[in-house]
Amino acid sequence: PNTAPAVLRSVAAGSASADAFPLVTAQRQPDIPRAMTTSASEMANQGAQWLQGMKDAAMSMTSREKKDEDEAYSPYQSLQKSVVLQECRCFNDREINPRRCITILTKILWLLSQGEKLTQLETTDVFFGVTKLLQAKDQQLRRLIYLVMKELKPSPEEVIIVCATLTKDMNSKMDLYRANAIRVLGAIIAATDPTMLAQIERHLKQALVDKNCFVAASALVAGIHLMHVNGEVVRRWVNEVQTALSSENTSVQYHALALLHQIKRQDRLAVSKVVASLTRTPLKSALAQCLLIRFAKKVIEEEPSAESRDRALFDFLEASLRHKSDMVIYEAATAICSLPNVTQRELSPSVTVLQLFLCSPKPACRFSAVRTLNKLAMAHPLAVTPCNMDMEGLINDSNRSIATLAITTLLKTGSESGVERLMKQITSFMSEIADDFKIVVVDAIRAMCLKFPQKHRLLMTFLSNVLREEGGFAYKKAIVDTLLSIIGRVSEAKEAGLSHLCEFIEDCEFTLLSTQILHLLGIEGPTTAEPSKYIRFIYNRVVLENATVRASAVSALAKFGIVIDSLRPSIIVLLQRCIYDNDDEVRDRAIFFVAMLKGLESGVGIGGMSAKQLILEPLPVPLAAIEAHCRNYIAAPSEQPLSIHQVTVDPELLQKERKAAMAAAKSQDAIADQPAAGKSDVFADSEADLLSRMPQFVHLGARFTSSKRSALSESGIEYEVSCIKHVYAAHVLLQFNLNNTLEDQLLEKVTMAVDLSAVPGLVAESELACASLPFGTPGVAYTCLRRTDGVPVGSLPCTLKFVVKDVDPASGLPDDDDQGYDDEYKLEDLEIAAADFMRRVAVVDFRTAWETMGNGGEVVETFSLSYSSIKAAMDALVEFLGMQVCENSGQPAESSRATVTLSGVFLGGMQVFAIVNLRTDSPTHVGMRLTVRSADVGISQFVAASVA
Repeated sequence: PNTAPAVLRSVAAGSASADAFPLVTAQRQPDIPRAMTTSASEMANQGAQWLQGMKDAAMSMTSREKKDEDEAYSPYQSLQKSVVLQECRCFNDREINPRRCITILTKILWLLSQGEKLTQLETTDVFFGVTKLLQAKDQQLRRLIYLVMKELKPSPEEVIIVCATLTKDMNSKMDLYRANAIRVLGAIIAATDPTMLAQIERHLKQALVDKNCFVAASALVAGIHLMHVNGEVVRRWVNEVQTALSSENTSVQYHALALLHQIKRQDRLAVSKVVASLTRTPLKSALAQCLLIRFAKKVIEEEPSAESRDRALFDFLEASLRHKSDMVIYEAATAICSLPNVTQRELSPSVTVLQLFLCSPKPACRFSAVRTLNKLAMAHPLAVTPCNMDMEGLINDSNRSIATLAITTLLKTGSESGVERLMKQITSFMSEIADDFKIVVVDAIRAMCLKFPQKHRLLMTFLSNVLREEGGFAYKKAIVDTLLSIIGRVSEAKEAGLSHLCEFIEDCEFTLLSTQILHLLGIEGPTTAEPSKYIRFIYNRVVLENATVRASAVSALAKFGIVIDSLRPSIIVLLQRCIYDNDDEVRDRAIFFVAMLKGLESGVGIGGMSAKQLILEPLPVPLAAIEAHCRNYIAAPSEQPLSIHQVTVDPELLQKERKAAMAAAKSQDAIADQPAAGKSDVFADSEADLLSRMPQFVHLGARFTSSKRSALSESGIEYEVSCIKHVYAAHVLLQFNLNNTLEDQLLEKVTMAVDLSAVPGLVAESELACASLPFGTPGVAYTCLRRTDGVPVGSLPCTLKFVVKDVDPASGLPDDDDQGYDDEYKLEDLEIAAADFMRRVAVVDFRTAWETMGNGGEVVETFSLSYSSIKAAMDALVEFLGMQVCENSGQPAESSRATVTLSGVFLGGMQVFAIVNLRTDSPTHVGMRLTVRSADVGISQFVAASVA
């Protein structure tokens, strides 16, 4: 008897989509006249199907198969499309059988929900057959007709018939027909032909203010969908939408607010006015109140600083913390916690509310509260500390998601003295959760170890213990990455961490992890106090593991031989045993490294590089460029030996390397702990070093320094352009980063015209155009300038020149016969400043270096700067001079006076030092005394004069 409801639920679940109307297809209503019209054969067929379903369900129960709810029995599991299409012919019968049609329509919806595709001809046949069923008066059948018409997605030619058919239902006296017709017709028009909206606009505007809440809500939902495809028409409904916003119905009020925001979202001032007006009049709908909180938060986030924040909106968020609905309270607390530049005092009310949620009997409230506190702990750990006692009680929560979040939050906010107690609780907890939750805990342990490096022994011992337990690849990889991160950031943990990893690879079943650990041993092992103890673990891998791991072990052994002279003979003996390995890669590596180690004493290099440079240091050019150069060398041999210094980099390859490096930076967990700015700087430097490898710029030589990216256009306009200035010994290479934001245009032959007439000492030497700049795909153009005299500074007017081709937005391609037309776009001037020729280089002992330099090349200048605070003046000066702050002097201890020490290397390798004394002269001015020293008084005068 318990199987019948399950079967009914599966039938009902398969007959409706996510946006479906209330529908029950499996409930059997007593309908005597229809039953009499059903033939005996059909009744027998339905009965046989029902009995078969009951039999299958009973057999499943007796076998006690453990199945998920998603795997429940469904009578449509073996349904075939061809059979259903044959049954659709009954739609053309003179007398319609509603019960049979309902069953067939349910089968069609089931097929579509399972991803079954209908051809255009099949869709048309089914669509016209379904439209004939509209003459039936059965309400249940009518609901299914609406669903099928929406899911079939009729062609633009059939939309006319849909409009004519559903317009009648939109004027029906039955509210159910009107509401469903509006939603279906709106969805079809939005997906096929948005221009048809004008024909039904009058009906939709009337429905927006209809007394029936279902009809009004349906019209509002249709407007939200249509706003994306025909916003001009929907914007004319603003008066009706504002009327619907005052409705007593919660659903109508919620959808009206959503549509009103969609209409006004392009006008920032209008959105601010709407939000400000609604915050003064509380909404009855809790859903609408949550939506209003999100809009208020977005308006606050758009303010440039915390000082200019609209206090009335923030007071509204705080007032929402006292709402009677838990949903509104949580939304307001989350909004406050996620605001930028929020203070601890402003966070206090929301944290108090979330702390109460932690003790709620509702699991949803506990989960939402601990999840928000977990995110807040990343930026404001001290604000979350008062909740630690409540979260410790959640460690034993029956919901494992809540317990995991509680533990990870405690790891982020806990004190150093409580680490031992917390780790004891985690030890018993780890065995009870799945691998996905364990990974979250391991990531939190990594953050704690970097926060409290003195506790690295305790935490690494815990990680090594769980590493030996059972677990999947993702879990083991998370632990290994955590150990690698700790080894790289905590110097005292290196040898202990390497020992734990060596023990792990003795019984590691994952090839990727073994090779990763072997690579680390080859890099870090030779630098430890006892490097020889790691050789046994590495050589065991040569004997016991598969070919991939054996090859990695051979490379790791060779690195020990390259670095440590005393171990080199022993390493050569071990590698010679691998020369007869069964695998080609292992043999090739062994032969290569044996020959390299034997020739190391005589100083023999490969490709113009020494053995240490080739094996232990990153390659100066991408591997793909080296491969292409080798292919060209083999195709056209030369008497000159192959050298890596002759390798050039193609611009397209440089673009691919840029994308690959950005993708790798996002996916690597090992560098996730580094600041984002630090990672971007490292990537920018490595990319800039490759520019002189391009064939057009090989003659530039080594790069001296690169500037930060400076914008030449505003963000969000037609063409976004920024510039990076790369300085070489006698050249300045301008790298222009381009972005086309116009979807209907393709730019070709994009170049930058730079006017050099106002800056003497610079001559345009060459340029490299961006061949194609489609919509949304960044591109790069280069202009090379040669310095003829001194160090030029000044403003360079820039003009973007290109060929424009019109593009079809649907295909994204221009017409084949479109030759395009020349056009240009005026940009802001590019500033060449003294800071562009200064490289930031810090010194360990500034005072000693300052005294050693002497005052022979000293220059002293005084200035009055227009800044309201010493901190603002200091930051601007450091950026303007382009020098490195030394001895952490960039943080002023008092507000009225400050001293900053700066160091740098000027173009040509000249060391420059500066001492900046600042004092507050008035609320709007800061006095400055600048003292510059260098070996050349001319350079000191140039640096000092650049501030004027």
